[in-house]
Amino acid sequence: MAEQTGTEKLRVAVIMGGVSSEREVSLESGRNIFSKMDRKRFSPLAVFMDSQARLWEIPLKLLMRNSTRDIEDDLETEAQRVPYETMKEKADMVCLGLHGKYGEDGCMQGLLELLGIPYTGSGVLGSALGMDKYVCRRILAMNGIDVPATIPVYRRAWDGGGREEILARVEREIGFPCVVKPTREGCSTAVKKVMSGAGVAEAVLSALEWDNVVLVEEFLTGTEVTCGVLDDDPPLALIPSETIPTAEILSLEDKFLYGQGENKTPARLPTEVLKRVQDTALAAFATLDLKGYARIDMFVRTDGRVAVLEPNTLPGMTPSTVLFHQAAAAGITQTGLISRIIDAALRAHSAKRGPL
Repeated sequence: MAEQTGTEKLRVAVIMGGVSSEREVSLESGRNIFSKMDRKRFSPLAVFMDSQARLWEIPLKLLMRNSTRDIEDDLETEAQRVPYETMKEKADMVCLGLHGKYGEDGCMQGLLELLGIPYTGSGVLGSALGMDKYVCRRILAMNGIDVPATIPVYRRAWDGGGREEILARVEREIGFPCVVKPTREGCSTAVKKVMSGAGVAEAVLSALEWDNVVLVEEFLTGTEVTCGVLDDDPPLALIPSETIPTAEILSLEDKFLYGQGENKTPARLPTEVLKRVQDTALAAFATLDLKGYARIDMFVRTDGRVAVLEPNTLPGMTPSTVLFHQAAAAGITQTGLISRIIDAALRAHSAKRGPL
């Protein structure tokens, strides 16, 4: 792994786009990372992953396009293809702006491990656990961390004649209202609040379009919060934010569009509760063996318990994302946060034995 020596700048490939339902958010994250990276220390390279998972070095005029489709239309004439095996010739490390399947779930991390290129964020296992909400919740619960009551619905059981038994179990163990979602999607994709048993089947079928496992979980009441964690020594929990959706289920627009949703940093909670939220975020980060940085989404129940909804192992890095709000509250600029994330990755990869 290359080290910075003297005035030599570290070559950092920022990978964005991808093949998941979150590719448009990834584009916003990636170009913000690219534009805010400290040019005194790093030499960034914009790398776009297209809909076939091919990598391209793209010029600024493509980077500024409105959508991934707009970029993809002109890749053949305006960009340079980067075969995976040549990435190490172009970059000393990778800063991942990818989100969702194949970018945040351990797939890209495993590829980069094989290529011998350090990367930002968690390793193969931590990334995979963070993406699979059901497996993640089982591990958290085994370690004494509160999670929503959850029933998994497997496609083979749903299609194999077990539908009535599943619906009865949902009514018996979860009740209504409940929330139905795919187990490995983000950005509120196919998430639906269901008010009665009559709506469960439709919501499950919709979620099964995105994954082979669907979660039916209790509808939590209280205060939705999120807390960034930086992998310092020891890990640092940032100031928690309160997430105020425009509807009962947080939308993609609430999360990432400037002025759409509302976040309050710090969350409007007593100091001791904020501390409990931070402690829970740190506990989840350690339990799942996350690395570099993450954002832990949680819910402070009406009885005061803090339940973990899910970790985000490559949280959104768009200009208006809540992670930057929390960093600012701690006196860290956007450029400073990106530098800390890169530095944490360099430390982790230099110390690893085997895959991160």
